[in-house]
Amino acid sequence: MSYPGYPPTGYPPFPGYPPAGQESSFPPSGQYPFPSGFPPMGGGAYPQVPSGGYPGAGGYPAPGGYPAPGGYPGAPQPGGAPSYPGVPPGHGFGVPPSGAGFSGYPQPPSQSYGGGPAQVPLPGGFPGGQMPSQYPGGQPTYPSQISTESFPSYPVFSHVSLDCSSEPAAVTQGAQGTIRPVANFDAMRDAEILRKAMKGFGTDEQAIVDVVANRSNDQRQKIKAAFKTSYGKDLIKDLKSELSGNMEELILALFMPPTYYDAWSLRKAMQGAGTQERVLIEILCTRTNQEIRETVRCYQSEFGRDLEEDIRSDTSRHFERLLMSMCQGNHDENQSVNHQMAQEDAQRLYQAGEGRLGTDESCFNMILATRSFPQLRATMEAYSRMANRDLLSSVSLEFSGYVESGLKTILQCALNRPAFFAERLYYAMKGAGTDDSTLVRIVVTRSEIDLVQIKQMFAQMYQKTLGTMIAGDTSGDYRRLLLAIVGQ
Repeated sequence: MSYPGYPPTGYPPFPGYPPAGQESSFPPSGQYPFPSGFPPMGGGAYPQVPSGGYPGAGGYPAPGGYPAPGGYPGAPQPGGAPSYPGVPPGHGFGVPPSGAGFSGYPQPPSQSYGGGPAQVPLPGGFPGGQMPSQYPGGQPTYPSQISTESFPSYPVFSHVSLDCSSEPAAVTQGAQGTIRPVANFDAMRDAEILRKAMKGFGTDEQAIVDVVANRSNDQRQKIKAAFKTSYGKDLIKDLKSELSGNMEELILALFMPPTYYDAWSLRKAMQGAGTQERVLIEILCTRTNQEIRETVRCYQSEFGRDLEEDIRSDTSRHFERLLMSMCQGNHDENQSVNHQMAQEDAQRLYQAGEGRLGTDESCFNMILATRSFPQLRATMEAYSRMANRDLLSSVSLEFSGYVESGLKTILQCALNRPAFFAERLYYAMKGAGTDDSTLVRIVVTRSEIDLVQIKQMFAQMYQKTLGTMIAGDTSGDYRRLLLAIVGQ
């Protein structure tokens, strides 16, 4: 897998770099001797994240002198092999070729070391502000408004359970959801529309789509409460009786409060025979600290189970330890970067992997599970300069299986979180068949956070729009609702 634009080019300068009095010890801006790049891409140089998708960022400074994106052999035709990750899942990344430059992974505006004030970029490519929230329109009424009969295959919502409704994070300036709270919202009126859509013979699915796709999650919770108040019936139970298949799964996901939906998805991934490890990775390795802590508490209160115990019983060895670390919700979220620590961490990672016989897995776990995303970006740059190889490629060489996937997910999100989700969506629809659960989960969970940026990354990485690919892989009301959510 290769990442165009990595190491980053053009991040706003970090204050205090080079450290005062040590200017001679650090190479000047634009003169880093970057070593060999990622494996050959299937496409040309990767474009920067569009500035239009990040309001409030104040524009992106000019690149700080890193190797200019060049053309790479084998550029795919539209709809062909994606620029990222460059290889099918599970095939690893291989050894990067010689030559300067890093290719393959779309980058948020990257850092150009120098003096002057700086706006330190946020994890996942969100410049400025705080981490994204799933509740731009306010707090959800959760969990008391979800019917105990709505999701019969899972433990019931307890009306006296721990409050899981606290807002996981503040809305960031740099991220945009495709769904926002509608103005002049009237829960009673929407409840009446849904009642009429399901009353009598047949169902008016278009009326349901028009309401559900254009209300925030918080507003959907109010509609659900208004429906029960007006008609004495459970909205989710009525919808389940009228819908089926993927459309039913999508509607239920939209009406679950976000924290509960993550907890529900984790429970479902470990319930019954087999484990859906990639679901565990997607949720635990991409969420903010507060989101993870709320999900852990919700899992206990709503399902009467301990998330850590379930993970221990369903995973093992180094993968289990990585997930245990991520379950704590304790990774650093300080947006400042310690460049001396980045250099030291890069050295430790090299000595724990390529610089020795065998691998010290605990060192990789400790650094990747505790450092902030901006700090990890600086560590990846330092590692590339020192090891003549990018850190993602080294992880592929030193690890395998799901622990490799988990570690790379953390690094990918540190580089550009929307691009990570764009890749997940692409492979959910690529080839024969569609992974509808992954498609639904990502579209729903990111719809009020950063789905605008995910769409932009998708188009850049795969030369087709997300809406086009969804339209080609789905059908009927299910397709109409998905396209309405993504804003197509």
